[in-house]
Amino acid sequence: MKSVYQTVRFGLNQKLSVFAVAAMLGQVALADVADDEINFLIGSIESSGCVFVRNGEEHSAKDAADHLRLKYRRGRRYATSAEHFIDRLASKSSWSGKPYFINCPDSKSLRSEDWLTQRLENHRASHIP
Repeated sequence: MKSVYQTVRFGLNQKLSVFAVAAMLGQVALADVADDEINFLIGSIESSGCVFVRNGEEHSAKDAADHLRLKYRRGRRYATSAEHFIDRLASKSSWSGKPYFINCPDSKSLRSEDWLTQRLENHRASHIP
């Protein structure tokens, strides 16, 4: 016959296991949301028709998107959220430390950090349930 201690301990272990699984599922769900948002941001650059300025050189929107996809593939562990992606990978050159800029025909030159943050805010606002 089980003691009260063994029963309580077994019940506690079961609860901890359930919580651990729930936490892991929550992290997976958050990672999926972050990945979706980051891919949205990269796609926004690609379809923008803007010029991307990196280390003083102009690049097409497609080339900029390809560059950021490469940085994201290599630095995914540093971008656990869309904000981290913007701050850590998409705002400045990891080589020179110089900020990236985006020049669009319908607006002034903006730091990519500001442009991407605005896109992210608009995206989230349009996807509120």
